[in-house]
Amino acid sequence: MKSLLIAGAAAAFVGPAAMAGPYVNIESNASFTGTDYNATTTEFHVGYEGDLSDNAGYYAQLGPALVSVDGEDRTTEMSGKVGVDVALSDNLSAYGEVAFLTQDEANFDEDLNVGTKLGLKYAF
Repeated sequence: MKSLLIAGAAAAFVGPAAMAGPYVNIESNASFTGTDYNATTTEFHVGYEGDLSDNAGYYAQLGPALVSVDGEDRTTEMSGKVGVDVALSDNLSAYGEVAFLTQDEANFDEDLNVGTKLGLKYAF
């Protein structure tokens, strides 16, 4: 599995598309219930993005995620995301994303936490 992850990260730096390219992304998400802190997940991703057509693009990213839950030891997990964005008109676009996060110290033998995102964006 480690070879697959390394190959996926290396693939982020290879590709022939004219508008495509590698990138790095660091994102931190914290959660609260009212004013009580719950957890923070900080992702350190290497990714690749490009064009699917004149009005559509994609991205894929992968890397470690530091998960800090209040009152527990910090764990290092593996996370990744793939997504698309499609311009429906000059002002309206649609987007979608699928993301995953491992459990139990990047253990791929456990079920993955998977999330999806779909949306429309209207620009004025």
